[in-house]
Amino acid sequence: MSEQSPLPPVDVAALRAQVPALAEGLAFFDGPGGTQVPVPVADAVAAMLGSAVSNRKGPHAASRRAEEAVDAARHAVADLVGGVPEGVVLGPSMTHLTYVMAGALARTWREGDEVVLTRLDHDANVRPWVQAAARAGASVRWVDVDPTTGELVDPVAAITARTRLVAVTGASNALGTRPDVAALTAAADAVGATSYVDGVHLTPHAPVDVAELGADLYALSLYKLLGPHMAAVVADPVLLEGLQPDKLVPASDDVPVRFEHGTPPFELMPGATAAVDLLAGLVPGAAGQDRRSRVVASMAALEASEDRVFARLLAGLEGTDAVTVVGAPARRTPTVSFRVEGASPREVSCWLGSRGVAVSDGDYYARELVEVLGLRATGGMVRAGVAPYTDEEDVDRLLAAVAEVADGARA
Repeated sequence: MSEQSPLPPVDVAALRAQVPALAEGLAFFDGPGGTQVPVPVADAVAAMLGSAVSNRKGPHAASRRAEEAVDAARHAVADLVGGVPEGVVLGPSMTHLTYVMAGALARTWREGDEVVLTRLDHDANVRPWVQAAARAGASVRWVDVDPTTGELVDPVAAITARTRLVAVTGASNALGTRPDVAALTAAADAVGATSYVDGVHLTPHAPVDVAELGADLYALSLYKLLGPHMAAVVADPVLLEGLQPDKLVPASDDVPVRFEHGTPPFELMPGATAAVDLLAGLVPGAAGQDRRSRVVASMAALEASEDRVFARLLAGLEGTDAVTVVGAPARRTPTVSFRVEGASPREVSCWLGSRGVAVSDGDYYARELVEVLGLRATGGMVRAGVAPYTDEEDVDRLLAAVAEVADGARA
C-alpha cells in the first residue's frame, strides 16, 4: 500500500489576511492571554447580533435560533477535543467553570481526603480546588517543579489511596511545559480519583483527544484559539449526571445545562463554532473528511508550523547576551518566558510595546510557579507566545527589540 502524501503546511500568510487586528501593525506575542479574532469569527458574532434571538424554550423561531446556536457550539467543541456534545459545558471563562465544578465535586469530600495540585498550573486550576478542599476539610498535596527545567518532579508519587482529585495542566501557560498528562490521569483512575485537566494552553497548539489524555474533565478557553470570550469543560455525560452543582431552582436539571448559570451569551455561540471551523480548514488536503478528522489534521499541521517559528524565537533569545530563558522543558508548546539582566520585566515589556511588539510580563497567574522560581519580588518574567498567525518577521521584530533592551541594560 502506498504511503499517504503529507498534508500541506499551514498557509500563515492567508490566515494573517483574515485577522484585521494585524493591520494595526503590532506583532502579537500575547496569545497565551488571548488571540486576535479572524473575520469569520467576528462576522458570525455580528450576524447573530443582527438576527432575531430570544431566550431558549420559547415556541417561536427566535428562540429556536438561540437553541440551535448553543447546540452547534457544543458540537464544535466536541469535535475540537474528541468529546461528545452532550458532555460539553459552556461558560464565560475557564475560571468560572472550574469554580462550578469544584463546588460540585467537593460535595463528597471529607476530612482525610486529598487533592493533588501542581505548582506549574495557572491559578485557575489551583485556587478553586484549594478553597473547595479547605471547606470540605480535605488536604492538598503539591507536586513541585524543577526550577531549572520547568518540569514536574515525580508527580505520580503524590497520588495515594486518599486522593479524590488530581488537577494538572495540559501545558504551562508560563513556560510551555507539557507534562505527561496520561500518566497522571491513569494513576488517578487507579485509585478512583477524578482528573481535571486544564487544556487552556494546550488546545490552541496541538491535536487533543480527551480519551487519549484520560481526562475525566477537560477545560479550555475559546478566546485562546481565535474564538470569542467563552470557555468549556468537556466530560463524559455519565460523570456529569453524578454531579450536583449549586443552581437556581427553576433552572433546568438536565446535563450539561445544569452547570451553566444564567442566560448564555447567544451571540458568542456562532463565534465559537466559526473558530473551530476555521481551525478545521487550515489544511486544504483534509477537505472532504468529517470535522473532527479535519481538526486533528489541521492542528497537527499547525503544531509543526508553530514549532518552526518558535525554534527561531527560542534560538534568538538564547543567543542574545544578557537574556536568560527560564526553564528548558523537554516537551513544550511554543511559549517562552525570559529575563533581561539589568531591566525589570515591566521595563522590557514596555520597551517592546513601544516598538510595536505585544508581550506579557509578571506571573500571568502562574503564581505558584513564580514563587518556586524566586522571581516574584523582582517582577516575574517576560512571556512571548507564538500564535497561529505569528510569522518570522514578527519574531525578528521581537528579537531586535529585546537586543535593544539588552544593549541598553549593559551600557
